[in-house]
Amino acid sequence: MTEHPEITYIGCARCGTQIAGLDGRYACSGCGWVNEWTEGHRPLPTAGRRPPQAALRPQRP
Repeated sequence: MTEHPEITYIGCARCGTQIAGLDGRYACSGCGWVNEWTEGHRPLPTAGRRPPQAALRPQRP
């Protein structure tokens, strides 16, 4: 079972605005400050491989 991300809150390190993030990863929309991704509370999920999907063909009237 996969755990869901937790919403966390801090004051922006640059401008002090309260911001929300997922698992300790933040980006401030007020000033553009972003914390380092490694500062999160747990590792990021790995990318899974999806099977290729068939290309959609336009239907003719």
